[in-house]
Amino acid sequence: VANQVDSSPEAAPEEQKVKSGSRKEKSVLQSKLTRLAIQIGYAGTAIAVLTVIILISQFCIREFVIRGKTWTSDDTTKNIEIFVKYFIIGVTVLVVAVPEGLPLAVTLALAYSVKKMMHDNNLVRHLDACETMGNATAICSDKTGTLTTNRMTVVQSYIGQHHHKHIPEFSNINEKLGQLILESVAINSGYTSKIEMPEQEGGLPKQLGNKTECALLGFVVAMKQSYDRIRERYPEEKLVKVYTFNSDRKSMGTVIKVDNRENCYRFFCKGASEVVVKKCSFILDESGTARPFTSREQERVVSEIIEPMACDGLRTICLAYKDFVAGAKAENEGSLEGIDWDDEPKIMTGLTCVCIVGIEDPVRDEVPDAIKKCQRAGITVRMVTGDNVNTARSIASKCGILRPGEDGLVLEGKEFNRRVRDQAGEVSQELMDKIWPILRVLARSSPQDKYILVKGIIDSKLGKTRQVVAVTGDGTNDGPALKKADVGFAMGISGTDVAKEASDIILTDDNFTSIVKAVMWGRNVYDSIAKFLQFQLTVNVVAVLVAFLGACIINDSPLKAIQMLWVNLIMDTLASLALATELPTDELLRRKPYGRTKPLISRTMAKNILCHAIYQLTVIAVLLFCGPDLLNIDDGRADIEDVHAPPSAHFTMIFNTFVFMTLFNEINARKIHNQHNIAEGIFQNPIFIGIWIGTIIAQVIIIQFGGVAFHTSGLTAAQWLWCVFLGFGTLLWGQVATVIPDSAVPSLSWCKRGAKEEEIDEHELAEMEEDPVSGRGQILWVRGLTRLQQQIRVINAFRMSLDRYDNRSLSSLQSHQSVQNIRAGRRPMFQSSTDMADPPPVGLISSATAPGRFSETTAI
Repeated sequence: VANQVDSSPEAAPEEQKVKSGSRKEKSVLQSKLTRLAIQIGYAGTAIAVLTVIILISQFCIREFVIRGKTWTSDDTTKNIEIFVKYFIIGVTVLVVAVPEGLPLAVTLALAYSVKKMMHDNNLVRHLDACETMGNATAICSDKTGTLTTNRMTVVQSYIGQHHHKHIPEFSNINEKLGQLILESVAINSGYTSKIEMPEQEGGLPKQLGNKTECALLGFVVAMKQSYDRIRERYPEEKLVKVYTFNSDRKSMGTVIKVDNRENCYRFFCKGASEVVVKKCSFILDESGTARPFTSREQERVVSEIIEPMACDGLRTICLAYKDFVAGAKAENEGSLEGIDWDDEPKIMTGLTCVCIVGIEDPVRDEVPDAIKKCQRAGITVRMVTGDNVNTARSIASKCGILRPGEDGLVLEGKEFNRRVRDQAGEVSQELMDKIWPILRVLARSSPQDKYILVKGIIDSKLGKTRQVVAVTGDGTNDGPALKKADVGFAMGISGTDVAKEASDIILTDDNFTSIVKAVMWGRNVYDSIAKFLQFQLTVNVVAVLVAFLGACIINDSPLKAIQMLWVNLIMDTLASLALATELPTDELLRRKPYGRTKPLISRTMAKNILCHAIYQLTVIAVLLFCGPDLLNIDDGRADIEDVHAPPSAHFTMIFNTFVFMTLFNEINARKIHNQHNIAEGIFQNPIFIGIWIGTIIAQVIIIQFGGVAFHTSGLTAAQWLWCVFLGFGTLLWGQVATVIPDSAVPSLSWCKRGAKEEEIDEHELAEMEEDPVSGRGQILWVRGLTRLQQQIRVINAFRMSLDRYDNRSLSSLQSHQSVQNIRAGRRPMFQSSTDMADPPPVGLISSATAPGRFSETTAI
């Protein structure tokens, strides 16, 4: 269907708009990490080059100027070995300085989160959506099935001009009136909707198909009547005309040829009560007689029946009919002569109201608490529904979206459009900015209204940073809103294939609480990256400064090249795996969103990095210069000029102490918000414990048996105790660091950037690469960080194409049959179970199914 409608000229501009609004910009976290990696890379390169220059310069001055030696052929081999040694030290400094583990840490954190989110009913389709949810500031949620249980039941009814607040006895209803109720429900609904007996005795009946229709069918079953008997009399192939539900008329209709009356056709209509009632000219009384339904009587029914039901949180549905008879004589009958079944406005007038029912869809028990958590976490929750405004207000109050004393705005779709459109009928961002900050409920809305709201919030420039919006959707025409949103959530149970294709995350249980869990995991990804950064940059600063200062002071690095590479392995691969697998806690939802422009390295993190770097540098300096006297060991500096000197216990203790300080600092890095209890939750992460213990075992083997390979010498028990004690001091020093106020650390303006600058898209990267001057330095780093990702995208694109090809035959057949059914006026064979309040208007189908942003589904 979508492919057929896509060719219409009116659909093209909307499709183009959706394409241009799709996610072409890099994710916020990726942009921040790319820039941070470039800056650290520049600094690391400069220090590495400077280290090599200092080492070579000192050697030349000492040998050829101070000692007066000349370069002879006998000295060539020795001098070249020394130069190679210095060059290796420089390369090692560069390797240690450049945080090549950052992409690995991000990938591990996202992959682990995606895997765990599956257990929380979040099927992630786009990997970056996980970390984007950590910045979410607004959630636009559907009502039915997301905030409510989506198990609808008729609890009130208005039959024969009497208001029943319980299920009436069918025997007490007039025979003609009762038969019309049964036929209206059984015939004017999807034949795929049905009620089945519960699988277990004493359980609730199973509802299959559209939930609203199932509620009406359940109403018939509750009156101890059979809808199947009527459907057998009027099978689907006998239906003359079917008017499928759409958001413009808020109703659906079915035309049948009446069996027991010659030349009589009956049109059944059901839909939103306040809409259908206005199309009724008659109403059946308790005797089944059609009485005139005047405007005053309609207003009375609306104010005394429909609105009280809606205020009780009920969805109200009106059932009506109209007979078309040859030579019609009754006032509530239409003439059959010259009738055009395609003339919907003419068909749907002069109806006779049969009854009005109130359908209850209870709020999920866990939703109010989940919404309260979102509000405490700085996330504004808005309800977007097709229900009556009173029903929507009642449900929003029960959920906690509307809170007492809060200036929350509730609007209907028509009023919303009137307020946000200018005189030319175009949506004005200036007018939108007056509405969306206080809007909490949008009722009687269409999918287009949802798209306008989402786009208006995202495009707004009211705040310092733009809003990050998450949206839920289940219908075909929710596609544009799902694509436009930063994160689109599709319903896994009631959602259509188009909605799922347009989404980033699929809620397998259609539950709002799963969205809250996605927020927790998104923030946990940010925290995991921040923990890794705090840990790695501490090691970077210490290792690089030790090598640099060692070159300046003792003409060599106290840490050998192979030793620094082992430390690099600990801090990159193993630490990223250990710190990326931390589980989220409710504490994550007690903070506001990080913000799109907030630097990755906060003041607290910078304070911890500087404090621990000072402690570790102090310990290494004391061991280097005073260690031989304090610990009664040989001074390793005596053989510093000998390239082939054997390993010493002095430098081995420096290396061993540095590793243990790094390992204990890894425990400190688990907390990045000045928490004192650094061991909290550590035993819930067996991966962290396993890696930490495994690294200690490997370190013992390296020290005791590494020998020439790692340039180490076996240590005594006393020396081991000193190394462990100095390493353990990192934990005690960490407690002191948490007491130091964050304000003592200056603001890191060098790693802060405006939102527009952070969101580097692919076109900007291409321009940088084309610029031979200004972009040359960034090319080296950006290419290295993005090339692997580009290759993965290409591979996944081919994989996804093959997966789609497998399902294309069935999809094409379904689409073709649906088009033929719609053109022939028949009911589609494949009918979605979408909510009646959120129908798909034809004008948006092309946008919903237009190819959107590039899918980056990654197989974990």
